[in-house]
Amino acid sequence: MTDAPQPQLGRDRPDRRGAFRLLFFALLAVGAGNTMLVSAILPPLSRDLGLPDWMAGAIFSLSAALWAITSSFWGRKSNDWGRRPVAALGMLGFSVSMLLFGTSAALAMAGYLQSSLVIFICLLASRTLFGLFGSGTNPAAQAYIADRTSRDKRTEEIASLTSGFSFGAVAGPAFAAAAGAVFGLLTPVFMISAAAAVLSFLIYTRLPEKTAPRKEAGLKSTGKKEGDGLWRDPRVMPYLIFAVGLSVVTGVLTQTFAFAIMDKIGVDGAEAMQFTGPAYTVGAAGTLISQLVIIPRLKMTNRTLMVTGALTLSVGAFLIVPTNEFAVLVLAQFFVGIGQGLARPGFSSGASLSVGSSLQGNVAGLVISANGTGFIVSPFFGPWMYENVHQSAPFIGAGVVLLLMALFARRVFPANQVYQDDDDQPEIYD
Repeated sequence: MTDAPQPQLGRDRPDRRGAFRLLFFALLAVGAGNTMLVSAILPPLSRDLGLPDWMAGAIFSLSAALWAITSSFWGRKSNDWGRRPVAALGMLGFSVSMLLFGTSAALAMAGYLQSSLVIFICLLASRTLFGLFGSGTNPAAQAYIADRTSRDKRTEEIASLTSGFSFGAVAGPAFAAAAGAVFGLLTPVFMISAAAAVLSFLIYTRLPEKTAPRKEAGLKSTGKKEGDGLWRDPRVMPYLIFAVGLSVVTGVLTQTFAFAIMDKIGVDGAEAMQFTGPAYTVGAAGTLISQLVIIPRLKMTNRTLMVTGALTLSVGAFLIVPTNEFAVLVLAQFFVGIGQGLARPGFSSGASLSVGSSLQGNVAGLVISANGTGFIVSPFFGPWMYENVHQSAPFIGAGVVLLLMALFARRVFPANQVYQDDDDQPEIYD
């Protein structure tokens, strides 16, 4: 007579790779869609339609503000509703937003929308929908991974997950350049919309979630939940500060790099995509190298990831300033890709490890919210400064901020983060 099989802990199970891959591709689609709009499609589109450069960046400001506000809301809702429905809803909102953006832009290019103000409002409204609902996927996906990985493996697993978003962020413009050159400028927008709709359906129907996430504990003396005011917690706040800083500088670099390519190389419109595409492809390769090769092999601490990532990003920012050579601009994009690939998992995993399992949805929402906060102001430090102050100003400013961020990370974060849960016993998630 054999003993009955013991239930597996819901951590580090190989049968979960398919679920993790599905979330990886979901974040890849979100990262690709957003970045290809702001860096590969909007710059030539805005100039073809006669919109000022600052307006192209400002289209994303309201969306980023709503993203920052609602990400924490969706993170907490994923504690109540489950990670799967929130992630699926976010992908659906992203799909509809991209569809409306592409339709509005197509009507403007065809001459049905002629007023710059009307075009701006239509494009802004489509991005607002993404800010309201599309912000649900990232925190739900990160919390899903945190639920199902042990703390000593979390940095590597979150790095793998966020590599989807980071890779999409740098590969999206390359994809847009290739597809746009063959099929038209707006074709990639509709393609991403369709892919997001399919991913939303797959997440809702295929992502395993038999066990509900642990909910926040109520504090009866105050009537509040344990996650209220989590952003002020000294365990969490430094990671959020670093995330906001990284969001600002990467927003500046992303939103301004395409304009720099056009002006330094002397190209415009759709022709510019033939140069931005290869540059972003190299950046995508850098992100893949950092998150799928460097992090798993070198086993760097979260502090080392943040310091190294910020320094590498600063090299990319400073390289853009003095050169008009396309090869050097491509090299700069490679350093940007490497830096993002290292820094983002550092603060994402560090914030997750700083709290217990019942607050994973909350902290994931706060981290994603911080990631979006920088894009609220980055149009004013990026395209606006590029157009009204000096073409080098955004890149010099970003490089200096990144050096300060590296110093901040070196002094504030612990050299080795303690992998110790504050719960009595590990959860079983299926």
